[in-house]
Amino acid sequence: MPPSGGARSGVLPRQVKLFGWVSLLNDFASEMIYPLLPAFVTGVLGAGPQALGALDGAAEFAAALVKLGAGRLADRVPLRGPLIVLGYFIAVVVRPVIAVTGAAWQVIGLRVVDRLGKGLRTPPRDALIADVTPVALRGRAFGLQRGMDHAGAVLGPILAWWLLASGSANVRVVIGVSIVPGMVVLVLAVWAVKGGEGRWMAGEAKDFTAFHRSPPPALFAISLFYLLRMPDTLIILRSQELGVPVAVVPLLWATVHVVRSSSSFLGGAATDRLGPARVMWAGWLVYALLAFGMARAGTAAAAWGLFLALGLVNGLTESPERALVARLAGTHQGSGFGLYHGITGFAALIGGVALGAMFQRYGARPAFLASAVGGLGLVVVWSLVMSSRRGASLEVGE
Repeated sequence: MPPSGGARSGVLPRQVKLFGWVSLLNDFASEMIYPLLPAFVTGVLGAGPQALGALDGAAEFAAALVKLGAGRLADRVPLRGPLIVLGYFIAVVVRPVIAVTGAAWQVIGLRVVDRLGKGLRTPPRDALIADVTPVALRGRAFGLQRGMDHAGAVLGPILAWWLLASGSANVRVVIGVSIVPGMVVLVLAVWAVKGGEGRWMAGEAKDFTAFHRSPPPALFAISLFYLLRMPDTLIILRSQELGVPVAVVPLLWATVHVVRSSSSFLGGAATDRLGPARVMWAGWLVYALLAFGMARAGTAAAAWGLFLALGLVNGLTESPERALVARLAGTHQGSGFGLYHGITGFAALIGGVALGAMFQRYGARPAFLASAVGGLGLVVVWSLVMSSRRGASLEVGE
């Protein structure tokens, strides 16, 4: 039965808008910390690039494990709200504790717990958004959620940069302050999960068992992209190598998310018009070209330009990925998103550790070049698959 609200007239449901604000404030808190971790782990705690690869990889691995289970639980609609709220609660409580750590392994451990919270909340949240949103508006719905998520990632780093640049706080204090917006997140999350039991069923009678046992080529391609993609921490470290000062990194990170936020809204709208497969392909092509550029870059100005342009990749991939999964999952949105987030999380783990080790052993240029070549190969193969199928089965009904 369709949910109540103005979705029939093309207006996004209330829950979608509320989750946009939840994502904005949660990322406000999270991204006060994240861009500082490379400097904190390598500078304050004395670890190396491989530790950064392990940091991202272990965090995504933990989240991937939890997402698989949380996705199955999220098929039971009454459990979605508690899972979502608990997931945000874990993140809000754990993140500020990083401020008092004394070793890299402690940061990794806390980051893993933080991602466990993400694993609990993400599949049920995405399932709720998919179920309360009409099929024709799902690109916009996920574009709004991702866009506001990245908008929050603009505000948090700006505050962190101001605190550091003005001398009002050091890195540890900035990390501790993240608890303030986090508390507001909990209040809004409780409100957002209310009334999320409706479901739009048009054109969604899919056989999820077949999807689970034999995932479609699109899901494998998405996972391969996560395997090949350079972790953000290593892109930040590369920018520092090229001359971007540590104190300016939060400002760079905030500006990147301006690009990510604006392109997410555009990517969501393009997904509804052109179909997810085509939009994702464009995002992969942009990534491959920019990764080549990052491998060849030699100045801080180049690092700024390339890092900002990489923000387009998120806008062109995140919304279509979720819209495609929602179509494939049918009436099992929780399990579908759990499988999607789980598989891509495992891929990010393997890729993060491998690229981090390559970065540490051979340097930034070979690591980025390898990532770029892999991305270009994916673009070519995906083009051939799309051409052979003429987009019919990959677009799932387009």
